[in-house]
Amino acid sequence: MKKIDLLHAPFVQEMIETTSNLYRLGWDERNGGNISYLLQEADVLPFIDTKTVIRQIPMNFNGKELAGRYFIVTGSGKYFKNISKNPDEGLGIVRIKEDGQTLELLWGFTDGGLPTSELPAHFMSHIERLKVDPENRIVMHNHATHLLAMTFTHELTERAFTRTLWQMCTECLVVFPEGVGIVPWIVPGTNEIGEATAEKMKEFRLVVWPHHGIYGAGKDMDEAFGLIETAEKAAQVYTYVMAQGGVKQTITDEQLVSLARGFNVVPREGYLK
Repeated sequence: MKKIDLLHAPFVQEMIETTSNLYRLGWDERNGGNISYLLQEADVLPFIDTKTVIRQIPMNFNGKELAGRYFIVTGSGKYFKNISKNPDEGLGIVRIKEDGQTLELLWGFTDGGLPTSELPAHFMSHIERLKVDPENRIVMHNHATHLLAMTFTHELTERAFTRTLWQMCTECLVVFPEGVGIVPWIVPGTNEIGEATAEKMKEFRLVVWPHHGIYGAGKDMDEAFGLIETAEKAAQVYTYVMAQGGVKQTITDEQLVSLARGFNVVPREGYLK
């Protein structure tokens, strides 16, 4: 059966649109940021021959829990601004071999490129999010500007950071009632930061990397993007509020409790008085 042009695949179009939006927003300067998107075999079969492996790529961690899974991922050193023009260079479809330590490249990275250096952090996060919700398919990392700035000026405890975001925009408690996780500053691209992030992903869909950026996970591109977008808007409001002289009034805990009841969400225990 003749294969359809992969560039017409919905998941490729989603990656092109999302990376373009992230660059436009200034959250993924130069080659900053990365996305991994878990695909079903049925998603890719109309577009590529899954028996044809272009090349094998070793991984520096064991992802055996994801053996046989397919992902479309952004490339190492690739600029998001260029993906819409050259998607087959900036993106790649990979399958994890049974040994859990090797990737099979099925499409993309045509200039000899490699997946993002943050791939261990992505795959470790996928493993933990799938245990929480088997429908979680997206892990997204970017350098959302105001959240990044907030990590220099705000107390870096999860409760305090989360409460401030909840108090800045009414929708925040509804969108991420579990709050926001925070890891210590760790060298990026290492298994150590991947392990720390994945540990937080057991409880949170948003994880802040202080002085660096944020990780978000979701069932689809809209949910993962929307999570980060909502938290970033709250951080932007916080920036403006502090520049205007600080908080004079805010959403109270009592109001947040009423909000949670109204939208049938459960705030993280101990975060509201």
